[in-house]
Amino acid sequence: MTPIINFAHRGASAACPENTMAAFEKALALGATGIETDVQMTKDGKLVLIHDETLKRTTGAEGLVKDYTYAELSGLDAGSWFGEAFRGEKLPLLDELLELTSSTGTVVNIELKNGVVPYAGLEQQVIETVHRFKMSGQVVISSFNHFSLAACKQIDAEIRTGILYMEGLYNPWDYAQTVKADALHAYRLAVRPEWVAEARAHGIVYHPFTVNSEEEMKALIDAGVAGIITDHPDVLAGLLQAKGV
Repeated sequence: MTPIINFAHRGASAACPENTMAAFEKALALGATGIETDVQMTKDGKLVLIHDETLKRTTGAEGLVKDYTYAELSGLDAGSWFGEAFRGEKLPLLDELLELTSSTGTVVNIELKNGVVPYAGLEQQVIETVHRFKMSGQVVISSFNHFSLAACKQIDAEIRTGILYMEGLYNPWDYAQTVKADALHAYRLAVRPEWVAEARAHGIVYHPFTVNSEEEMKALIDAGVAGIITDHPDVLAGLLQAKGV
């Protein structure tokens, strides 16, 4: 049986400020076998890891990520909003996360934040970076922008992709094949055991998000999902160990 991937959502984001190296390193220490993160582009074309298109919530700065150079973003504090112990944490580059995980076997789920802000060339640059680290086999690219996912497959037919969606997607395994996606990154309430089985029969796997309840984790493990995205990788690691999966 293939082990279920324990994806730490934005790193160990219940214990550390999201999408920081502290969160990624903590995730590995807590037993994560996968890391989920969000990528955007700076004004000077750098691939920076941050969820919101705006900077206010996690750095206190005004404006949009796209309007800052990486040098300018590097001067921001992305940690103290979470706690004083993390003051001075920086917004990392995708390169830093891939360097951390390249030798660990960790699966990296890179979400393209290519909806509110249409970053031209984001798909190409992300895939080129993944190739540079020789991590094609360790990466799955996801997005709510399914045009972006189709573009990824046109750039590299072998790169794994996952469709992000909330609910109400009819026969998602059929839809996934229209954009040649490999996985369904469905909202946690949009997953049922019979759908997991049907998707598997079509060669498509489920990686539901964001699952923080132990009871929901257990139900999804029993349903046969291939991965679970959670803020609590330590809790999920304990359940997986107890169930021997």
